[in-house]
Amino acid sequence: MVLFRRVLGEVLRAQRVDRGMTLREVSAGARVSLGYISEIERGQKEASSELLASLCSALDVSLATVLREVSDAVAVEEAALLPTPIPVRATAAVVASAA
Repeated sequence: MVLFRRVLGEVLRAQRVDRGMTLREVSAGARVSLGYISEIERGQKEASSELLASLCSALDVSLATVLREVSDAVAVEEAALLPTPIPVRATAAVVASAA
């Protein structure tokens, strides 16, 4: 099962690191405690829509961009969880009985 909060946290952390920002800088910009942002990045806490908007603003990234990246990552993880079909080879007896 894919946990949305974990994937969201990974995307937010990647955005922060890509911008060379510290948790302290994001915390000040978003006016959210550093510890809470850390828990969100580690996938331990759910981010409300208001909090997510504040984090995006502090990171100077659009909400649409973050959600698109989360959606893409979830799709990749879901695809990896799908069972792999096992090829079945028809035997001569099965083919003959079908005819």
